[in-house]
Amino acid sequence: MLDLKQLRDTDPLKRVVEKETGQAEFSPMDPPEAYAPPAGGAVPEADLHPVLRDLLEDHRALEAELEAFEATLDEIREKGPGAAQQGVQRFFRFLDEAVVRHHLKEEKVLFPVLQERLLETGAHGRGAYARTAVDMLEDDHVKVMQLAGLAFNFLGLSVRLPDAASRALVLDAALEQGKALVELLRLHLFREENVVFPMAHERLTPAAFEAMTDRMARYASY
Repeated sequence: MLDLKQLRDTDPLKRVVEKETGQAEFSPMDPPEAYAPPAGGAVPEADLHPVLRDLLEDHRALEAELEAFEATLDEIREKGPGAAQQGVQRFFRFLDEAVVRHHLKEEKVLFPVLQERLLETGAHGRGAYARTAVDMLEDDHVKVMQLAGLAFNFLGLSVRLPDAASRALVLDAALEQGKALVELLRLHLFREENVVFPMAHERLTPAAFEAMTDRMARYASY
């Protein structure tokens, strides 16, 4: 059996990279933590342009809803699929309205401008397709809605199944997808606040932000 701890310490790929570049690199046996990116960091909210502060306000509202939804999932696990239905409905209504609106503000206003700037300045991957941090966030948006659909449908189905064993299996799947959705959204917010928003703050001009202001307002009551 492989000793992963020993392999992490003796990984030849990692040693060769460090020897050749003199820089600290990550090994497949010792990847960076998701909540500790190797570069970047949050910018004080007061220093951000109002466009970015508006998006941060959306984040604060979502964080509160995630706390409530996580408590709802715990209550359902304890009491059964019929419990806390109002909490379930509240969260998915918020997701369908506020989160979709937030995603549109990013995808239609901020992301296109930032993507162009990141490509211009070389802040992208070196593969066949020049992927940037914006591509990562757009992927997150798709995954969020996929997980939300699974969790919502499984929760609804778990209430309707007459067979107790089947109901338990579906409920377990629903709770698993719900927890995964919560974690993905929290990680997504972290990526935006500690990686992408600082990139926008650093690389976009005041004029670029001002041009976004009116467009962002169009989605205020979408």
